[in-house]
Amino acid sequence: MRRLAFTAGLTTSVLLAGCTAGPMTSTPPPLAAQCDDSGLARFIGQKASADLGAQLLAASGARTLRWGPPRSAMTMDLRPDRLTVAYDDAMIVTAARCG
Repeated sequence: MRRLAFTAGLTTSVLLAGCTAGPMTSTPPPLAAQCDDSGLARFIGQKASADLGAQLLAASGARTLRWGPPRSAMTMDLRPDRLTVAYDDAMIVTAARCG
């Protein structure tokens, strides 16, 4: 019985040691494409379309585009390579921001 408890404790220690085997870093690695929304004001008021989306991606340098329909819930996760474009019921762009 004592040997079984020792073996179980040793196994648990070995398994837990594997979970902390490397150094922890708090900063993520830099991404190749960073979004820059500083020059996107000219797109506000235009009709949302696939062509406009391509123009927004090219102007911002973002890797991905996320459309934000009216009254929709979106995640708040920060993605420096993503452009989020909001539009209203008439499909008119109301905001364009990175993240």
